[in-house]
Amino acid sequence: MATNTFETQGVRVAVEGCGHGTLNAIYASVAESCKHRDWDGVDVLIIGGDFQSCRNAADLSIMSCPVKYRHLGDFPQYYSGERKAPYLTIFIAGNHEASSHLWELYYGGWVAPNIYYLGAANILRLGPLRIAGLSGIWKGFDYRKPHHERLPFNSDDVKSWYHVREFDVRKLLLVQTQVDVGMSHDWPRAIEKHGDQEWLFRRKPDFRQESKDGSLGSAAAEYVMDRLRPPYWFSAHLHVKFAALKTYAAEPTSQVEESKVEAASGAPVVKENNPDEIDLDIDDDEAGEAEPVVPKATETKKAEQVEEEVSEVSEELRAQLPASFARPQAKRTPGQPVPSTITNKEVRFLALDKCLPKRHFLQLCEIKPLKPEMSAEHPPSERTPRYKLQYDPEWLAISRVFHKSLVVGDRTAKTPPDLGEEHYLPLVEAERVWIEENLVQTNKLGVPENFQVTAPEYIPGAPEIVEEQPEEYTNPQTAAFCELLEIENIWDASVEERQERRAQGPPVSERGNFGGGRGSGRGRGGRGGGRGGGRGRGRGRGRGNRGSGMTETGPLSAVAGDEVWILPGLSTPAILRTTDEKSGEKNAAEESFGARGYRFMGVAHVHGIMHDEVVEEEGSRAEVEEIQLA
Repeated sequence: MATNTFETQGVRVAVEGCGHGTLNAIYASVAESCKHRDWDGVDVLIIGGDFQSCRNAADLSIMSCPVKYRHLGDFPQYYSGERKAPYLTIFIAGNHEASSHLWELYYGGWVAPNIYYLGAANILRLGPLRIAGLSGIWKGFDYRKPHHERLPFNSDDVKSWYHVREFDVRKLLLVQTQVDVGMSHDWPRAIEKHGDQEWLFRRKPDFRQESKDGSLGSAAAEYVMDRLRPPYWFSAHLHVKFAALKTYAAEPTSQVEESKVEAASGAPVVKENNPDEIDLDIDDDEAGEAEPVVPKATETKKAEQVEEEVSEVSEELRAQLPASFARPQAKRTPGQPVPSTITNKEVRFLALDKCLPKRHFLQLCEIKPLKPEMSAEHPPSERTPRYKLQYDPEWLAISRVFHKSLVVGDRTAKTPPDLGEEHYLPLVEAERVWIEENLVQTNKLGVPENFQVTAPEYIPGAPEIVEEQPEEYTNPQTAAFCELLEIENIWDASVEERQERRAQGPPVSERGNFGGGRGSGRGRGGRGGGRGGGRGRGRGRGRGNRGSGMTETGPLSAVAGDEVWILPGLSTPAILRTTDEKSGEKNAAEESFGARGYRFMGVAHVHGIMHDEVVEEEGSRAEVEEIQLA
C-alpha cells in the first residue's frame, strides 16, 4: 500500500471476532470495509480466536467440537500456498482450534505465510505498537495445572489443551512497561459492568445470572487487563458485539488485596442506541485521570486512635505467641499493584461476533501508541508492508526466566509455585542484559518469515472426518526460536519416542467421555444417556461392538465381569455393567425398549481396539447389538 495514503502515524488495524475457518469471507469483508473508509488496506488483521488452523483431516479429528460441525474450512488453501493472506494476520487460540498444529508453536509462529499465531501468551511489536495476547478460555480446575497434553490426546486433553494456565498468566503479570493492545478470546471477568450491561442482558438473557455470580468471563484475562492496562482490548468467544470503557483510579501504595485498583464508579457507560457505532479513536486528552482522595488531617488522626484502641496486644508480646496468633496476611491480587511505568488509566474494550451474515464481526480502527515518541522510534517503511513483526525484549527476558520450569507432556508434574514478583524481577533484569547484548545490539529482534509445512497438506476431495489422530512434528520455527534464546526445545523428540507414545495410545480419561451423540463406528449411531462430563443418568439407544480378552486399563470402579464396548459417539472404549435383575431395572429396560440394560462405568484404554481395530479386523468376533443405557 502506498505510504502517502496514510495521513497519520497510526497503525491501521482490522479486528475480527471468532474466525471459525472462514478466512475467505473475512478477508473479503476487510477489503470491502477498506473501500468504505477510502483505505487501500490495513497494516494488520487481528482475529480473536477459534481460528481453526486445521492442516488436514487428522488435525480436525481432535478439534473440540461436535462431529457435525467439523469442517476444514478455508485454512488448507493458505497452508498449502494455494492462497496467501492479503494482510498480515495475527491471532490467539480459542476453544475450537487445531490443537495438534498449535501445540508445535507454544511460543508462537507462522501457521501459513503471513498468518501468525501468538502462542499460549506473548507480547510482540508491530511498528509503534506493543501487542499482548492470551490464548484459551478460563476453566478453574485446569488453571494451575502444567501443559501436560501431548499426542495422542484422550478426550480430556482435547478440552484441557485450550484452558488458560496460571503459568502463562504469571509471565504476563510480570510485565513492567506499557503495552498498547491486549487480546483474549474469553472476555475479562466483570467487563460487562463497564458497558451497557442491560442491553447485553436483553440480547443474552443467560448472562445476567452469570454476571451476578461472577462467572461471566475469565478471571485470568481480568488479571492481565488490570495489570497491563492497554488503551485497547479485544475479545471474542461470546458471539455478540459489545463495547465498554474501564477506568482506573489513581494508584494506591499498599500491596495487599484491599488495595487492588478498583474501576472508578463514575466510568462512562457506552450508549447502545446503535451498537455498531463504537468510537475507538477517542482523544486521550479528553479523558482526565482521577485525582487521589486525600483524607483530612482530623480524619486521619481519628483513624489512628481507633487502630491503637483495637490493637490490645503489643507486637512484642505477639511475637512470643504461637504462629496461629500472627496477624493474618491479606491475599494479594495477582498482578497488583501496577508499576508506575504502566501509566494508562482507561481501557477501551470491544468484543466482536463470528463471521456470519448480519452479524457484527468486524471493526476497523486506526491506533496510535500511548507514548507518541514510539511513532518516531518506529517509523513506517516506505515499502509494503509498512510494519513487520518484532520480538519484544522484555517478553523474551521473561520467557528465558520461565522456560527452565516449563513442563510439557508430563502428567505427573506439578506447576512450580509462584515465588512472587519480588523474586522474579531481578532474574528478568539479568536476562534483559543478555537479550540486549545478544539480540538487540545484533539486530535479531525481527520475527523471521520462516514458515515451513510440517504435517501433510489436505488433498481436496479426501474425507474430512477420520478416526486416526495426527502425528506429532517438530516445528522448525520453534526449533529456531529456542536456538535464538539458547533454551532447550522440549517439544522435540526422536522418531522412536513418538512411535512408542503412539503405540501406547492415549492415557485413560479421568473425566470420562459419556454423553452420547452421533459418531463414527459400525452400526447405527444412537443417542446415549447422561449429560456431559462422564456423569449423569439418562436413557438412550445405541449400537455397540463388544470385545474381550485384551489388555486394558480402566476406571477404579470397574470389577470382574464388566464388559468392554465400542459405542458410537465415544472416542475410546466404554466399560459397561449389566443392570441388576433383582432391582427390576433390566426387566424394565427390556420391556420398554426390547434391549439389554447396562450402566455406564467409565472409559478404558484397550490395546488393539482404540481405533475401531476390533471392528475392522478381518475375522473379528465383534457382535453388533442394540442395548439400553440406564
